[in-house]
Order: sequence, then C-alpha cells, then structure tokens
Amino acid sequence: MKAVVVRKPNEIVIEEREIPEISASQVLVKVKAAGICGSDVGIYRGLNAFATYPRVVGHEFVGEIVEIGTRVEGYAIGAHVAVDPVISCGKCYACRSNRHNVCHSLKVMGVHQDGGYQEYVAVDEQQLHLLPQELPWNIAATVEPYSIGAQVAHRGRLSADDTVLICGAGPIGLIILQVAKMKGAKAAIMDIVDSRLEKAKAMGADLVINSRKADVQAELMNFTQGEGASLIYEATGNVKLLKQCIKDFSSAAGRVVVLGFSKDVLDICQLDIMSKELEIIGTRLNNHRFPEVIEWFKAGKVDPAAIITHRFKMEDAEKGFAIGKEHPEDTLKVILTF
Repeated sequence: MKAVVVRKPNEIVIEEREIPEISASQVLVKVKAAGICGSDVGIYRGLNAFATYPRVVGHEFVGEIVEIGTRVEGYAIGAHVAVDPVISCGKCYACRSNRHNVCHSLKVMGVHQDGGYQEYVAVDEQQLHLLPQELPWNIAATVEPYSIGAQVAHRGRLSADDTVLICGAGPIGLIILQVAKMKGAKAAIMDIVDSRLEKAKAMGADLVINSRKADVQAELMNFTQGEGASLIYEATGNVKLLKQCIKDFSSAAGRVVVLGFSKDVLDICQLDIMSKELEIIGTRLNNHRFPEVIEWFKAGKVDPAAIITHRFKMEDAEKGFAIGKEHPEDTLKVILTF
C-alpha cells in the first residue's frame, strides 16, 4: 500500500508499505479521504512542537471497514467510519476527570504515531464512529475539524447570549463561526485576508475586520456598545494578539479561549485579568465530540462544503501542502482522496 510520509521537515515522500495487521480489538480501515490541517503543515515545515519523525501524517480521516477483529462488536464490513485520532491511557487524572484529550500520556494519530495518510490503517474499536452511508467522503473528512468547533464551544460555554470575537478566519475560525451562529450568538471575526473575510460574511458573520486596515478595538467596541467581546477565540497562535484579546478586546466577566499554540512567551499584566475577572481557557483537540458533530451533519446544522476549497489525490499530497502557502487568499480546507 502507499503512505504519505514526512521523513523530516520539508521532505515528504510516497512510500510503499505492508498493509497493517489488526489485533482482536481493532478494525482495518480502507482510507477514502483525509483533510490537511494547519498542524499537518506545521509537521511538514518543522514547526509543530509535538511531532516526531519520520511520520505518516494525517489526523482528519475517514474510510470503509474492510476487516474486523474477533473482539469487535457493532461494526460490519463495508461500514463507513470517522476515526477519532485521540488516544489516551484512561487512568491518569485528566482521563479520570473525563478530559482524555489532555491525557498525561496523550498520543495523536498523525503526530505521535502514524496517521491516516495511507491506504489502510489499523484502528482501535473505541476510536470509531459510524457515518451515514450517503455522506460524501470529502464532507465526512471534515468531522474531525468540526469536532474542534464543538470542543471550543463546550470549553467557552458558548451561548446565544454571547458576543463572540474569532481571531483568524482560516478553516477552524470559519467552523467556530458556523457553530457560534448555529447557537444564536452574535459573531465578529478578524483576519488579514479579505477573501476569507468575504467568506465569513457569506457564512453569517455580523462583523468582519481586516486587522491590517482597521482599528480592531474601535470596530469591536462600536459593535459591542463599548463592552467588548464576552467570548473570544484566539486561533492564530500570535501571542501579541492574545495579549490584545486579554487587555483590549474582552468584556468584564468575559472568557478568552486559546486555540493557537506557540512557544513564544507572553507578557501580560495580572491587573488586566483580575480587574475584569477574566477566564483564560485552554483547549486542545476534542473530548468525545464526534457523535455531536455527526448529528449536526445529519441535521444540516452546519455547512462543511463551504470550507472545502481544494481536492488532490493522495499521490499529489505535496501539492496539497504547498497550496495554502502559495495561494492563501483562496485556500481553506484541502482534502486528499484515496
């Protein structure tokens, strides 16, 4: 079988490998489609702090079951499944607190162990989620990124009473926007790429801000009648922007949810947090959010097709990794087909 392997930063190859054998508690999934995430690109570029090499990348993938282990129940050959890439120990404090996505010994497929950019993958039963047979594969491949939207909504306690600011109108930012509007919140979104902001406006954003052209604080304060945003999602990884979110953009009693990750040190004033009684909330991956997202898809509550801009065959994965850097103005979610 073929596998897409990042041997080291900036070196991606198609390798021939043996089809994996499965254990009694696993199934063999024939991969049909997989999304390229910004963190995958970070692994390719050598910018992902969590990755090890060489690595078969890919944590957003779906496929068809072609073999079933002897102890697996509830699944049949030919079933369509989405695979949750989060693997946890089930014993540590985080797992005992129902927060397995930050398990002490967390592993993520495509980051710490080989992922979905290969024709066949052995997957543990507990990672599987059944998909409607009629759901197109390219749409199904977005279940994992939409699980991030579900997770951050949970972490931020997103409600219809919120005025939300989303920093970054990339695929995840636009997913968060869809979730915010689905839940009835008012939403502003900022970016530096006009075409992404136009897409956000078409998706229902109440305010779009190009931060290179406008005074974000002035626009936001006008939008919120001087209060600031009650809920902020920082999805860019820019620590200077995070500082502004805490100091300038947030309302009293607000929440700032941090999605972006950087090794840069953030200097903040404690008074900015204490005086407004802010909550600074971390979020990582998803915590059993696949079933919720699959129900959204079934009910048509979100529009995954709106974020998909490109599709490539898996043999052309390198082109898929490059296009976002070459054409950021018209690249959102890139799907690899198998």
